[in-house]
Amino acid sequence: MIALIAAGGLAAALSTAAGLLLAISSAISHDLIKGVVNPNISEKGELRASRISMALAIAGAGYLGLNPPGFAAGTVALAFGLAASSIFPVLMMGIFTKTINKEGAIAGMVAGISVTLFYVFQHKGILFVADWTYLEGLGTNWILGIEPNAFGAVGAVCNFVVAIIVSRMTKETPQEVQDLVEHVRMPSGAGDAQSH
Repeated sequence: MIALIAAGGLAAALSTAAGLLLAISSAISHDLIKGVVNPNISEKGELRASRISMALAIAGAGYLGLNPPGFAAGTVALAFGLAASSIFPVLMMGIFTKTINKEGAIAGMVAGISVTLFYVFQHKGILFVADWTYLEGLGTNWILGIEPNAFGAVGAVCNFVVAIIVSRMTKETPQEVQDLVEHVRMPSGAGDAQSH
């Protein structure tokens, strides 16, 4: 029974690691290199870049596994806080509103993650180096008594506000993007039922 539980845990860990490695390598090789740096790269070059980025990710993860940083205890909570302040609001607005444009989404993400990192680094040090803390005179948890790991919620609110303001001050969302949002909202087959 213990061996079965251990095998299940190991399988879950390996599948998660494999998925993350595939996401990292494809993001670097396809989205970054082919999409931005070199759009004319061949498929062979893209595959080579994917393999190199995967090897670097494995080496980095292995090093951090053997030499865990001092802030590792709160890393998971901090990661969720950073995701909440940067990606989550944009995903929500992308589904529930058609008025948020590219400029608003980018500005919102930058604002949310900047506010969160400012507060986290103030407590834990810049890049989590304990000697690099700042604003010690304000004390700990000086914004409404909120812990740094939970500050992502405040960053998320900043993200929403900045994204809405910037979207209203810049050009309107293109019609094809609005159509895409409408298509995502509509359940499969609902359009056929309405047409009959």
